[in-house]
Order: sequence, then structure tokens, then C-alpha cells
Amino acid sequence: MNLSCTNRGKPSIAGDYATSDDFRKLFTEDMEGLHLLAYLLTGDQEKAEQCFVAGFEDSVNNNHIFKEWAHSWAQRTIVQSAIRMMAPRPDHAAWARVSPDRDARLQNAQGEHPAIATVLALEDFERFVFVLSVLERYSDQDCSILLSCSREDVRAARIRALQQISEIDHKNGESEDDSTISFRAVSQGR
Repeated sequence: MNLSCTNRGKPSIAGDYATSDDFRKLFTEDMEGLHLLAYLLTGDQEKAEQCFVAGFEDSVNNNHIFKEWAHSWAQRTIVQSAIRMMAPRPDHAAWARVSPDRDARLQNAQGEHPAIATVLALEDFERFVFVLSVLERYSDQDCSILLSCSREDVRAARIRALQQISEIDHKNGESEDDSTISFRAVSQGR
């Protein structure tokens, strides 16, 4: 019995795969959502634009992806670009102390939607974990692989992020229901 497959590298039906034009259309139609993902991950408009462009280029240039997976692939390229750019790592020492930078980051995000400003106030690693695990619904295993850390680091960072978000919301006088609605709107806006 011969199990070798001579046609492994060639698509069976070319129409099943996303083309460069499909990715251009996808990035054009969902520009706002994909840019928001990049912005929430990087916490900076300029870096978000760089991640968006890098994700676009990666998608257009490496497009042996089924059409049905094109949107997920585009999101994944942006996530990977943000990780390469920001290199978020868990800071176990910082988890034991209160960060005075949080209030400064919150002030810098003035004028943003309150839910976005709250996410931007998080430390880099906690922000990545929150966006990936809560808003994008990646598993702890997927987050740990992407961020090169343990699942325990992911769980601890998510708990810390949720605690900080709760503290910020409480400080701003928002009820838990208000913040839940805000994050749902941000997540669905993508």
C-alpha cells in the first residue's frame, strides 16, 4: 500500500483558498475592528497602525488559507505582530505591588470610550491576556503558547486584569452591569 501523497502541496480546488484580493477586501471591510484589536493589544495608536500593516502584509503574502478561515487568520496575524512588537512578559514582582503607572495610563487614554481606556490602563502582559482570553476568547493553552508563558501565568494575569478593571470601574462609579455592557460593546465592535 502506497500512502505517499503526491498532491499534498497543491490546493485541490483553488477557489477554496483565500486570495490576496480576498485579504485586501477583508482588511478594507473590517479595518475598524482589526485596528481596534491592534490598538487594544499595543496600547498605542502608532504601534497599532504598524501591527495592522504588518498583519495585512503577512495575510496578503502568505495566503494558503481556506476562505472560511481568512478572518481568523487576519486576526491571528495582527496578534502575532503585536506580540513580536511588544514582547509582553509576566512580571511576577509587579504583581505584588500596586502600579502607580495605571492612573497615568488611564489619564493618557482620556477621550477614549471608557471601556477602551480601562483596558489601555492595564500593564502590557495583563492587557494582552485580557484581550486574548476575555475579548477574543482564546483558551489559556493558546494564550500560553502565543505569549511563551505558563497557563498559570495566563490565569494569574487575567485575574489581576479583572481585579484592576473592577477597581477602575468602582473608582469611576460604574456598576458591574455597566462595565459588562461596555466590554461587550467593545468586543462586538470588533
